[in-house]
Amino acid sequence: MSFGIHMEQHRQALIVRLVGELDHHAADSVRTQMEDAIVRGNVTHLILSLKDLTFMDSSGIGVILGRYKLITSRGGRMVVCDVSPPVYRLFEMSGLFKIVTIEQSEREALSSLGVVS
Repeated sequence: MSFGIHMEQHRQALIVRLVGELDHHAADSVRTQMEDAIVRGNVTHLILSLKDLTFMDSSGIGVILGRYKLITSRGGRMVVCDVSPPVYRLFEMSGLFKIVTIEQSEREALSSLGVVS
């Protein structure tokens, strides 16, 4: 299965939509692309939309935790939304829900961050 990443910025919030399988093959590329977009766009907040993410392994968790640390070090917040059922289970097992805010949709994520789209 292939992997895709789509990004768009709303004010100082970066929306990242992940598609396919986030595994060790895709992790380095995702990490680099997200970090570049955060730094170049002067991004404060990060929204991860995972509705089209069908699989994620431990390297994907590492990518998410690393970007969480980067965003919080910049004084921002990270929100995850539209989590697909297979990935939701992994979030539960890993304890990510205790760290990262979860919203049902991108609109709710933008609203919770105070960003009007």
